[in-house]
Amino acid sequence: MNEKNIPFQTVDWSSVPRTEHKGETGVAYWQTLQFDGLRVRVVEYSKGYKADHWCEKGHIVYCLEGEVVNERQDGPSSVLKPGMSYIVSDDLSSHRSVTETGVKLLIIDGDFLKLKA
Repeated sequence: MNEKNIPFQTVDWSSVPRTEHKGETGVAYWQTLQFDGLRVRVVEYSKGYKADHWCEKGHIVYCLEGEVVNERQDGPSSVLKPGMSYIVSDDLSSHRSVTETGVKLLIIDGDFLKLKA
């Protein structure tokens, strides 16, 4: 079996440990599953959260609860509400998350989002 293969499994997210990551304001809580070349997270941003950096990594982001503004350093902002997503490859956007009300997101990222020449 290839070391990148992921066997069938169910995930009880309530049993996945939470880690805390402070923002410029507010705090993010991550529950992370790490595989070879793939990271899957449930991320909750507190009320008043603003990321402390501009991110250039690629992501697939799906909004589960709440609302988040995705600020782009070089362009317009967008809003995600429950049932909405954004998708971007590595190095194609400098973006950061801001939420007044708090939000819960499913975020998937990994090697498959690396920019291809």
